[in-house]
Amino acid sequence: MQISCEGRRAVVTAGGAGIGRVIAETLAAGGAQVFTCDIEPGLVDDVRGERIDAVVADVGDASAVDRLFEAAAAAMGGVDVLVNNAGISGPTARVEEIEPADWDRTIAVNISGQFYCARRAVPLMRAAGRGVIINISSTAGRLPFPLRLPYATSKFAITGLTKTLALELGPAKISVNAILPGYILNARGARVIRAKAEAAGRTVEEMEATILRNIAMRTGIAEQEIADLALYLCSESGRHISGQLLGVDGAFETYAGMDNLDAPPSGAGGG
Repeated sequence: MQISCEGRRAVVTAGGAGIGRVIAETLAAGGAQVFTCDIEPGLVDDVRGERIDAVVADVGDASAVDRLFEAAAAAMGGVDVLVNNAGISGPTARVEEIEPADWDRTIAVNISGQFYCARRAVPLMRAAGRGVIINISSTAGRLPFPLRLPYATSKFAITGLTKTLALELGPAKISVNAILPGYILNARGARVIRAKAEAAGRTVEEMEATILRNIAMRTGIAEQEIADLALYLCSESGRHISGQLLGVDGAFETYAGMDNLDAPPSGAGGG
């Protein structure tokens, strides 16, 4: 079956690279007109194409989000899909070592940014008579993630945002779901593993092996898998899926073994 989102007008945040880039390109290939943003001008220039336009914007800034949606609505004649993809990793540290500025920035981008975007997208969707909102969360939005408190807190918050908006917006024929990616095989995932390994005094290889042991299918996830699910949710086939937290993680069931910085590295002996 050919999955299509022909005629959709989609805003995808942080579409210059990573998962956002793949989602933007997948929706465009599926027939959507896409308007995206990124904080890096070079990435914005690079992602533009026949069905994709882009501007520089920081979703952690409400006024920047206002300008993003004004530009998107003008370029596409409206908006009926929002993919809240923008997010940052935040610090990897014990709670007492986290700087307030790092906490504030992580919350601003990861959860306030999703609110700012939904706030501007919903009136356009009501005007269109339908809509789709996809919030990108994380496996860390359903499992405690030691040493990543700001990130995990923001991703848990997306659950409440998603469930509440699904009930509020259902009568307007606007579906709202969250996708929860697991261990993603991309540059950002590699950076997170390096930071975790350094904080725990382990090698990158040891840390990756620990992560894979916690995944039932013993695998990481390709960015395209997230984009394929986003495409389905935007299509007519997914029109009645709403209020769901959809994990794409190979059954990532625990972060056990990654929570004790004071433990010796794997293979090290005690007295």
